[in-house]
Amino acid sequence: MTKRVVLAYSGGVDTTACIPYLRHEMGADHIVAMAADLGQGDELEPLRRKALEAGADDAVVVDVKDRFVREFGIPAIQANALYDGHYPLSSALGRPLIGELLVETARLHGCNAVSHGCTGKGNDQVRLDLTVGLLNSDLEILAPAREWSFSRAETIAYSEKHGIAPHVTQEKPWAIDLNILGRNVEAGLIEDLTWEPTEEVWSLTTAPEAAPDTPAHVTVGFAHGVPVSVDGEELAPLVLLGRLNSLAGSHGVGRVDMLENRVVGVKSRELYEVPGMLLLIRAHQELENLTLPADVLHQKRQLEAVWSKAVYDGLWHGPLREALDGFVRPTQRNVTGEITLKLYKGGMSVAARSSARAMYRQELVTYGDGCTFDQSSAEGFIDLFGLPSRVWNHVSR
Repeated sequence: MTKRVVLAYSGGVDTTACIPYLRHEMGADHIVAMAADLGQGDELEPLRRKALEAGADDAVVVDVKDRFVREFGIPAIQANALYDGHYPLSSALGRPLIGELLVETARLHGCNAVSHGCTGKGNDQVRLDLTVGLLNSDLEILAPAREWSFSRAETIAYSEKHGIAPHVTQEKPWAIDLNILGRNVEAGLIEDLTWEPTEEVWSLTTAPEAAPDTPAHVTVGFAHGVPVSVDGEELAPLVLLGRLNSLAGSHGVGRVDMLENRVVGVKSRELYEVPGMLLLIRAHQELENLTLPADVLHQKRQLEAVWSKAVYDGLWHGPLREALDGFVRPTQRNVTGEITLKLYKGGMSVAARSSARAMYRQELVTYGDGCTFDQSSAEGFIDLFGLPSRVWNHVSR
């Protein structure tokens, strides 16, 4: 049977080596390299040409930048998604969309198999395999990097043997994943936990010590939990995120260096640059503090960790994430207002808050004139609030 394969192509070391490997080692007759434009910038056309030069029969770029931000980025902001409290899922959110595109491209090009360059100890294999399997279980999944036993240097050498010049060197074998939500860097010297990243590793952010000496203030407006404006100017989500990436990054905001708990059970060191997403999540969290009741807020904070882990684990298309969205969506009804953040040399702090739907009421909390809080009710409240504990102490003697 003819094996027609659509490959999720990023232009990196592994996916580039996948093209000759699929052809020569796995018997692919026709290879379509599919690159998803998730906001990588101007590198997509050279990447398409690179796929053809590497031996692909066809190469396509699918522009899904706006879809990515609207359908994946905004729900993550509304869920305040931070895996292990640090990582705003910039790469993880792209995988279910890439999986959807693999299935769509396979149908358009008459392919009976899909492929990716994920390794056997990474997260992305789980995310892509699960997505494809859930959307079209008839497609065969080929994963060359799970089959070969190459080191990173040997993978580069394999590509060179087939006449391919990788975009990295054996001296700087960074593995980079870039989209509009952020940038991930791993492998090479990063695997040495005693190595402090040098500036050549970073791209989207200025070193905090080299950032401007004057702080910047930025006001983000939200409507029902969706970011809609910057400094009073209404912007489409994609444009808004791009602007905040640039602004926050120029002030050194958005660097994450973390030990990450991978789906397959190992710990890895990952570097992320996520200036816009971290800024938006911080602003959104503060607006929720202003507009949500305490019980809803506390419950949501617990479920946010569950939402983040479900997406990180590759279960975007599973029932848990859908059910959690059913909780998150109605909580956003009153999350409307503006938050002003102060950016200074890698730091972010809240400078001002405003919302017509704020639960903060100065007349209730003030100790000055005009206080409407009835302090005489406090004694009875304390009596009832402490009643269960007093009963427990009595019966436990």
